[in-house]
Amino acid sequence: MRVYRFDNSRGLDGLEIHDEPVPSPQRGELLLKVHAVSLNYRDVAIPLGRYVRQSKSGLVPCSDAAAEVVEIGEGVDDYRPGDRVIGIFQPRWFGGPLPATADSDSYGSGQDGWLAEYKVVSRESVVPIPPALSDEQAATLPCAGVTAWNALGGPAPIRAGQTVLTLGSGGVSVFGLQLAKALGARVIATTSSNQKAQTLATLGADDVINYRDHPQWGERVRALTDGRGVDRVIEVGGPATIDQSLRAVAIGGEVTLIGFLSEANPGIDYFLLKGAGAITRSITVGDRTDTQELVRAVSTNQIQPVIDTVFDFDDAAAAFDHLAKSKQLGKLVIRVN
Repeated sequence: MRVYRFDNSRGLDGLEIHDEPVPSPQRGELLLKVHAVSLNYRDVAIPLGRYVRQSKSGLVPCSDAAAEVVEIGEGVDDYRPGDRVIGIFQPRWFGGPLPATADSDSYGSGQDGWLAEYKVVSRESVVPIPPALSDEQAATLPCAGVTAWNALGGPAPIRAGQTVLTLGSGGVSVFGLQLAKALGARVIATTSSNQKAQTLATLGADDVINYRDHPQWGERVRALTDGRGVDRVIEVGGPATIDQSLRAVAIGGEVTLIGFLSEANPGIDYFLLKGAGAITRSITVGDRTDTQELVRAVSTNQIQPVIDTVFDFDDAAAAFDHLAKSKQLGKLVIRVN
Protein backbone atom coordinates (compact mmCIF):
# COMPACT_ATOMS: atom_id res chain seq x y z
CA MET A 1 0.00 0.00 0.00
CA ARG A 2 1.03 3.63 -0.43
CA VAL A 3 1.59 5.61 2.74
CA TYR A 4 2.98 9.05 3.56
CA ARG A 5 5.46 9.73 6.37
CA PHE A 6 6.94 12.98 7.69
CA ASP A 7 10.61 13.57 8.40
CA ASN A 8 10.03 16.47 10.78
CA SER A 9 13.63 17.68 10.56
CA ARG A 10 12.88 18.88 7.00
CA GLY A 11 9.65 20.74 7.73
CA LEU A 12 6.93 20.46 5.11
CA ASP A 13 9.53 19.20 2.60
CA GLY A 14 9.86 16.09 4.75
CA LEU A 15 6.62 14.53 3.49
CA GLU A 16 7.53 11.38 1.55
CA ILE A 17 5.52 8.53 0.08
CA HIS A 18 6.45 4.91 0.86
CA ASP A 19 5.34 1.44 -0.20
CA GLU A 20 4.53 -0.72 2.82
CA PRO A 21 2.69 -4.01 3.46
CA VAL A 22 -1.05 -3.91 4.11
CA PRO A 23 -1.52 -4.61 7.86
CA SER A 24 -3.71 -7.43 9.17
CA PRO A 25 -6.35 -7.01 11.88
CA GLN A 26 -5.93 -8.93 15.13
CA ARG A 27 -8.62 -9.81 17.64
CA GLY A 28 -11.01 -6.88 18.17
CA GLU A 29 -9.54 -4.88 15.28
CA LEU A 30 -10.69 -3.65 11.87
CA LEU A 31 -8.78 -3.35 8.62
CA LEU A 32 -9.96 -0.14 6.99
CA LYS A 33 -9.59 1.13 3.44
CA VAL A 34 -9.09 4.88 3.83
CA HIS A 35 -11.19 6.99 1.46
CA ALA A 36 -10.65 10.57 2.64
CA VAL A 37 -8.39 12.42 5.09
CA SER A 38 -8.93 15.98 6.35
CA LEU A 39 -6.21 18.31 7.57
CA ASN A 40 -6.02 20.35 10.77
CA TYR A 41 -3.58 23.07 11.77
CA ARG A 42 -1.69 20.59 13.96
CA ASP A 43 -0.76 18.64 10.81
CA VAL A 44 1.51 21.49 9.69
CA ALA A 45 2.41 22.63 13.20
CA ILE A 46 4.04 19.26 13.94
CA PRO A 47 6.61 19.24 11.09
CA LEU A 48 7.17 22.99 11.46
CA GLY A 49 8.04 22.58 15.14
CA ARG A 50 5.10 24.66 16.37
CA TYR A 51 3.05 21.94 18.03
CA VAL A 52 2.36 22.46 21.74
CA ARG A 53 2.82 18.78 22.63
CA GLN A 54 5.67 16.34 22.11
CA SER A 55 5.77 14.67 18.71
CA LYS A 56 7.81 11.96 17.01
CA SER A 57 9.38 12.15 13.57
CA GLY A 58 8.84 9.57 10.83
CA LEU A 59 5.14 9.05 11.55
CA VAL A 60 2.20 8.87 9.17
CA PRO A 61 0.47 12.27 9.55
CA CYS A 62 -3.17 13.27 10.07
CA SER A 63 -5.73 12.48 12.75
CA ASP A 64 -8.97 12.60 10.75
CA ALA A 65 -10.28 10.16 8.16
CA ALA A 66 -13.29 8.43 6.69
CA ALA A 67 -12.81 4.79 5.77
CA GLU A 68 -14.52 1.55 4.79
CA VAL A 69 -14.27 -1.71 6.73
CA VAL A 70 -12.70 -4.36 4.49
CA GLU A 71 -11.81 -7.06 7.03
CA ILE A 72 -12.70 -7.76 10.67
CA GLY A 73 -10.60 -9.45 13.31
CA GLU A 74 -11.67 -12.27 15.58
CA GLY A 75 -14.46 -11.36 18.00
CA VAL A 76 -15.74 -8.33 16.08
CA ASP A 77 -19.53 -8.49 15.78
CA ASP A 78 -20.55 -4.81 15.57
CA TYR A 79 -19.00 -4.03 12.17
CA ARG A 80 -18.95 -5.84 8.86
CA PRO A 81 -17.12 -5.31 5.56
CA GLY A 82 -18.60 -2.39 3.65
CA ASP A 83 -19.47 -0.31 6.75
CA ARG A 84 -18.28 3.31 6.61
CA VAL A 85 -16.63 4.78 9.69
CA ILE A 86 -14.62 7.71 11.01
CA GLY A 87 -11.88 7.38 13.57
CA ILE A 88 -12.13 9.17 16.91
CA PHE A 89 -9.40 11.74 17.53
CA GLN A 90 -8.12 10.15 20.76
CA PRO A 91 -8.39 6.40 20.07
CA ARG A 92 -8.40 5.41 23.78
CA TRP A 93 -10.49 8.24 25.26
CA PHE A 94 -13.94 6.80 25.75
CA GLY A 95 -15.09 9.11 28.57
CA GLY A 96 -13.99 10.68 31.84
CA PRO A 97 -10.69 12.56 32.20
CA LEU A 98 -8.24 12.66 29.31
CA PRO A 99 -6.04 9.51 29.57
CA ALA A 100 -2.47 9.93 30.76
CA THR A 101 -1.41 8.21 27.52
CA ALA A 102 -3.06 10.89 25.33
CA ASP A 103 0.22 12.19 23.89
CA SER A 104 1.53 8.78 22.85
CA ASP A 105 -1.93 7.76 21.58
CA SER A 106 -2.41 10.81 19.35
CA TYR A 107 -2.41 10.17 15.62
CA GLY A 108 0.36 11.90 13.70
CA SER A 109 2.31 12.98 16.78
CA GLY A 110 2.48 9.94 19.07
CA GLN A 111 1.59 7.13 16.67
CA ASP A 112 0.96 6.65 12.95
CA GLY A 113 -1.96 8.66 11.59
CA TRP A 114 -4.30 8.16 8.65
CA LEU A 115 -2.59 9.37 5.45
CA ALA A 116 -2.33 5.87 4.02
CA GLU A 117 -4.39 3.59 1.80
CA TYR A 118 -5.12 1.11 4.61
CA LYS A 119 -5.09 1.24 8.41
CA VAL A 120 -5.83 -1.15 11.27
CA VAL A 121 -7.58 0.22 14.37
CA SER A 122 -9.50 -1.07 17.36
CA ARG A 123 -13.26 -1.55 16.94
CA GLU A 124 -13.79 0.93 19.81
CA SER A 125 -11.83 3.67 18.02
CA VAL A 126 -14.33 4.30 15.23
CA VAL A 127 -17.87 5.65 14.87
CA PRO A 128 -20.31 4.94 11.98
CA ILE A 129 -20.78 7.60 9.28
CA PRO A 130 -24.30 8.99 8.69
CA PRO A 131 -25.58 7.89 5.26
CA ALA A 132 -26.21 11.49 4.14
CA LEU A 133 -22.53 12.47 4.40
CA SER A 134 -19.93 11.81 1.72
CA ASP A 135 -16.56 10.39 2.73
CA GLU A 136 -14.98 13.81 2.23
CA GLN A 137 -17.55 15.48 4.47
CA ALA A 138 -17.34 12.80 7.15
CA ALA A 139 -13.54 13.05 7.27
CA THR A 140 -13.85 16.63 8.58
CA LEU A 141 -15.67 15.61 11.77
CA PRO A 142 -13.21 13.91 14.19
CA CYS A 143 -11.10 16.93 15.19
CA ALA A 144 -12.64 20.22 14.02
CA GLY A 145 -16.27 19.13 14.37
CA VAL A 146 -15.86 17.48 17.76
CA THR A 147 -13.79 20.40 19.06
CA ALA A 148 -16.53 22.86 18.10
CA TRP A 149 -19.19 20.63 19.67
CA ASN A 150 -17.19 20.38 22.91
CA ALA A 151 -16.61 24.15 22.89
CA LEU A 152 -20.36 24.76 22.79
CA GLY A 153 -21.01 22.14 25.48
CA GLY A 154 -19.11 21.54 28.68
CA PRO A 155 -20.39 22.31 32.19
CA ALA A 156 -22.57 25.17 30.87
CA PRO A 157 -23.84 24.20 27.39
CA ILE A 158 -24.94 26.96 25.03
CA ARG A 159 -28.70 27.49 24.98
CA ALA A 160 -31.06 29.02 22.45
CA GLY A 161 -30.94 32.81 22.59
CA GLN A 162 -27.36 33.05 23.84
CA THR A 163 -24.56 34.60 21.80
CA VAL A 164 -21.42 32.87 20.50
CA LEU A 165 -18.32 34.52 19.06
CA THR A 166 -16.25 32.61 16.48
CA LEU A 167 -12.81 33.73 15.31
CA GLY A 168 -11.80 33.43 11.66
CA SER A 169 -12.94 30.92 9.06
CA GLY A 170 -11.01 27.74 9.80
CA GLY A 171 -12.60 24.36 10.39
CA VAL A 172 -13.36 24.70 14.12
CA SER A 173 -14.77 28.21 13.70
CA VAL A 174 -17.03 27.29 10.78
CA PHE A 175 -18.31 24.19 12.58
CA GLY A 176 -18.84 26.36 15.66
CA LEU A 177 -20.95 28.75 13.59
CA GLN A 178 -23.05 25.98 12.06
CA LEU A 179 -23.58 24.09 15.31
CA ALA A 180 -24.34 27.23 17.33
CA LYS A 181 -27.04 28.21 14.84
CA ALA A 182 -28.48 24.69 15.06
CA LEU A 183 -28.69 25.19 18.85
CA GLY A 184 -30.60 28.45 18.36
CA ALA A 185 -27.78 30.80 19.33
CA ARG A 186 -26.86 34.16 17.87
CA VAL A 187 -23.42 34.12 16.24
CA ILE A 188 -20.93 36.93 15.80
CA ALA A 189 -17.98 35.98 13.57
CA THR A 190 -14.67 37.66 12.80
CA THR A 191 -12.65 37.51 9.58
CA SER A 192 -10.06 39.50 7.67
CA SER A 193 -11.78 39.18 4.29
CA ASN A 194 -14.96 40.83 3.02
CA GLN A 195 -15.46 37.89 0.66
CA LYS A 196 -15.24 35.42 3.54
CA ALA A 197 -17.56 37.68 5.53
CA GLN A 198 -20.24 37.17 2.89
CA THR A 199 -19.80 33.39 3.06
CA LEU A 200 -19.98 33.40 6.86
CA ALA A 201 -23.18 35.42 6.68
CA THR A 202 -24.60 32.91 4.20
CA LEU A 203 -23.77 30.13 6.66
CA GLY A 204 -25.83 31.93 9.31
CA ALA A 205 -23.60 34.45 11.08
CA ASP A 206 -25.81 37.23 12.43
CA ASP A 207 -22.96 39.76 12.47
CA VAL A 208 -19.48 39.62 10.94
CA ILE A 209 -16.59 41.86 12.03
CA ASN A 210 -13.60 42.46 9.77
CA TYR A 211 -10.80 42.55 12.32
CA ARG A 212 -8.49 44.42 9.95
CA ASP A 213 -11.02 47.26 9.89
CA HIS A 214 -11.65 46.88 13.65
CA PRO A 215 -8.38 45.77 15.32
CA GLN A 216 -10.02 46.39 18.72
CA TRP A 217 -12.81 44.01 17.76
CA GLY A 218 -13.65 43.25 21.39
CA GLU A 219 -15.15 46.74 21.61
CA ARG A 220 -17.14 46.10 18.43
CA VAL A 221 -18.52 42.89 19.93
CA ARG A 222 -19.57 44.81 23.04
CA ALA A 223 -21.35 47.39 20.89
CA LEU A 224 -23.21 44.65 19.00
CA THR A 225 -24.38 43.13 22.29
CA ASP A 226 -25.49 46.40 23.93
CA GLY A 227 -22.43 46.39 26.15
CA ARG A 228 -23.03 42.93 27.64
CA GLY A 229 -20.59 40.77 25.68
CA VAL A 230 -20.99 37.22 24.40
CA ASP A 231 -21.80 34.07 26.33
CA ARG A 232 -19.11 31.96 24.64
CA VAL A 233 -15.92 32.68 22.72
CA ILE A 234 -14.53 29.83 20.60
CA GLU A 235 -10.92 30.96 21.02
CA VAL A 236 -8.79 29.41 18.28
CA GLY A 237 -6.22 32.18 17.84
CA GLY A 238 -4.27 31.85 21.05
CA PRO A 239 -1.87 34.47 22.41
CA ALA A 240 -2.56 37.06 19.70
CA THR A 241 -6.34 37.07 20.20
CA ILE A 242 -6.94 36.22 23.85
CA ASP A 243 -6.79 39.90 24.90
CA GLN A 244 -9.69 40.86 22.62
CA SER A 245 -11.60 37.67 23.49
CA LEU A 246 -11.49 38.62 27.18
CA ARG A 247 -12.79 42.08 26.27
CA ALA A 248 -15.62 40.54 24.23
CA VAL A 249 -16.91 37.97 26.74
CA ALA A 250 -19.77 38.70 29.14
CA ILE A 251 -19.46 38.49 32.92
CA GLY A 252 -20.22 34.86 33.70
CA GLY A 253 -19.52 33.82 30.12
CA GLU A 254 -16.83 31.44 28.91
CA VAL A 255 -13.74 31.70 26.75
CA THR A 256 -13.05 28.19 25.46
CA LEU A 257 -9.31 27.86 24.82
CA ILE A 258 -8.63 25.74 21.75
CA GLY A 259 -6.07 26.98 19.27
CA PHE A 260 -2.54 28.26 18.97
CA LEU A 261 -2.62 29.74 15.48
CA SER A 262 -0.52 32.73 16.50
CA GLU A 263 3.19 32.31 17.18
CA ALA A 264 3.77 35.59 19.03
CA ASN A 265 3.11 35.41 22.76
CA PRO A 266 2.70 38.87 24.30
CA GLY A 267 1.40 37.36 27.53
CA ILE A 268 -1.93 37.74 29.31
CA ASP A 269 -2.90 40.78 31.36
CA TYR A 270 -3.81 39.29 34.75
CA PHE A 271 -6.08 42.19 35.65
CA LEU A 272 -7.90 41.85 32.33
CA LEU A 273 -8.28 38.12 32.93
CA LYS A 274 -9.65 38.62 36.43
CA GLY A 275 -11.71 41.67 35.53
CA ALA A 276 -13.48 39.85 32.68
CA GLY A 277 -15.44 37.89 35.27
CA ALA A 278 -15.59 34.94 32.88
CA ILE A 279 -14.57 31.30 32.89
CA THR A 280 -11.67 30.05 30.77
CA ARG A 281 -11.87 26.37 29.82
CA SER A 282 -9.11 24.58 27.92
CA ILE A 283 -10.22 21.64 25.78
CA THR A 284 -8.47 18.97 23.73
CA VAL A 285 -10.97 17.97 21.02
CA GLY A 286 -13.25 15.48 22.84
CA ASP A 287 -13.89 11.83 23.71
CA ARG A 288 -15.82 9.07 21.93
CA THR A 289 -19.14 10.23 23.42
CA ASP A 290 -18.54 13.75 22.09
CA THR A 291 -17.90 12.24 18.65
CA GLN A 292 -21.12 10.21 18.75
CA GLU A 293 -23.11 13.25 19.89
CA LEU A 294 -21.61 15.41 17.14
CA VAL A 295 -22.46 12.84 14.47
CA ARG A 296 -26.07 12.77 15.68
CA ALA A 297 -26.25 16.57 15.74
CA VAL A 298 -24.85 16.86 12.21
CA SER A 299 -27.21 14.18 10.92
CA THR A 300 -30.35 15.45 12.70
CA ASN A 301 -29.79 19.07 11.66
CA GLN A 302 -28.64 18.14 8.14
CA ILE A 303 -25.45 20.17 8.59
CA GLN A 304 -23.19 20.14 5.54
CA PRO A 305 -19.51 20.40 6.51
CA VAL A 306 -17.80 23.20 4.60
CA ILE A 307 -14.91 22.00 2.43
CA ASP A 308 -12.62 24.54 0.80
CA THR A 309 -10.60 22.24 -1.47
CA VAL A 310 -10.26 18.51 -2.15
CA PHE A 311 -6.79 17.27 -3.19
CA ASP A 312 -5.83 13.95 -4.78
CA PHE A 313 -3.66 11.55 -2.80
CA ASP A 314 -0.71 12.16 -5.12
CA ASP A 315 -1.02 15.92 -4.42
CA ALA A 316 -0.89 15.60 -0.63
CA ALA A 317 2.12 17.91 -0.37
CA ALA A 318 0.11 20.68 -2.06
CA ALA A 319 -2.62 20.25 0.57
CA PHE A 320 -0.13 20.80 3.41
CA ASP A 321 1.34 23.83 1.66
CA HIS A 322 -2.16 25.27 1.18
CA LEU A 323 -2.96 24.75 4.86
CA ALA A 324 0.26 26.44 5.94
CA LYS A 325 -0.88 29.61 4.13
CA SER A 326 -4.09 29.70 6.25
CA LYS A 327 -6.28 31.13 3.50
CA GLN A 328 -8.95 28.44 3.33
CA LEU A 329 -12.54 28.75 4.48
CA GLY A 330 -13.57 25.52 6.14
CA LYS A 331 -11.65 22.30 5.66
CA LEU A 332 -9.02 20.87 3.32
CA VAL A 333 -9.46 17.22 2.35
CA ILE A 334 -7.25 14.64 0.64
CA ARG A 335 -9.12 11.99 -1.36
CA VAL A 336 -7.26 8.70 -0.85
CA ASN A 337 -9.19 6.06 -2.81
